[in-house]
Amino acid sequence: MALTATPAAADVVVPPANGTVGVGAPATSFPEAFANGLLNPNAAPVGANDWGCKPSAAHPRPVVLAHGTWENAYNNWSGVAPALAAEGYCVFAINYGQSDLLQKGGLGTIIPGVYGVKPIEESAQQLAAFVDAVLAGTGASKVDIVGHSQGGLMARQYLKFEGGADKVQNLVTLGATNHGTTLLGIGALNRFIGGLGLNLDPVLDYLVGVSGIQQVYDSPLLKRLNAEGDTIAGIDYTIIGTMFDEVTTPWESTFLNPYGPGNVRNVTLQDGCPVDVSDHLSITYSPRAIDWIKHALDPAGFPESSIVCAGNAPIGGRSDGGPGGTGSLGSGSSGSAAGSSGS
Repeated sequence: MALTATPAAADVVVPPANGTVGVGAPATSFPEAFANGLLNPNAAPVGANDWGCKPSAAHPRPVVLAHGTWENAYNNWSGVAPALAAEGYCVFAINYGQSDLLQKGGLGTIIPGVYGVKPIEESAQQLAAFVDAVLAGTGASKVDIVGHSQGGLMARQYLKFEGGADKVQNLVTLGATNHGTTLLGIGALNRFIGGLGLNLDPVLDYLVGVSGIQQVYDSPLLKRLNAEGDTIAGIDYTIIGTMFDEVTTPWESTFLNPYGPGNVRNVTLQDGCPVDVSDHLSITYSPRAIDWIKHALDPAGFPESSIVCAGNAPIGGRSDGGPGGTGSLGSGSSGSAAGSSGS
């Protein structure tokens, strides 16, 4: 599949709030993609949103990429989208949850291209419409979803409450706030002050954004989502976390309970590969994390032995293994090199 995107076909209706406009320049790190995106914030990453793409027999399910809070399709997925497209997948990246400061989007909305700030329930409805458009356009019966940070959590909201369980086979998350976050201590302080009888959420909604506050541990949204178990029968979950995550804190809170009805594998990126020190932003540009995604989507076609151990730096880590990392340490895993960690 060519690593370019074409305009949406005339017979495929893409919800305008979820669409992208054109294709951005190639980028192999978050800082590079963020800088490029300031000038073209609604672009698709290379390899995504070719609405003429038809899934192959080898990869019959399109892959839908869901970005994190204060991010967008381009800056979040410029490492992952071209890598999956090169493997022959039909790749689609959503822009969801656009809002502004007055609508409780948070201070980040003053930056061009900031998405993922509306209430997570509303964003899950946008994802539902986007998945339906992907299924209609490709003729596939199911999709796989890869979500970063809020994108992983929001996808679970879609699976549980917006009819997604029958339309998704695999959910892969990277640094997702599945069990909430202390939000660099802001959330923990907020919970402490709340215990004293002062509710700061209305103020923090304007500073952090309503979706950010919904991701603080023990929020009403998280309690509803995780009630009666973390998973849904029939879904295969691969949950990827990094020990150096400074946004989803503590980092282990990303993992799902593996004893529910779904098939869960919790993966610590550093197991067997301590030189990958990806943080919350650079995890989607980690060559190792990208290989884990490939394995999760197609275990037979991309076996675990093919997952590389490659150095990857915080923030500036690069999907091409360039100066942002510390170089590849060889292909494949041995022993516990691609091990998993329970929650």
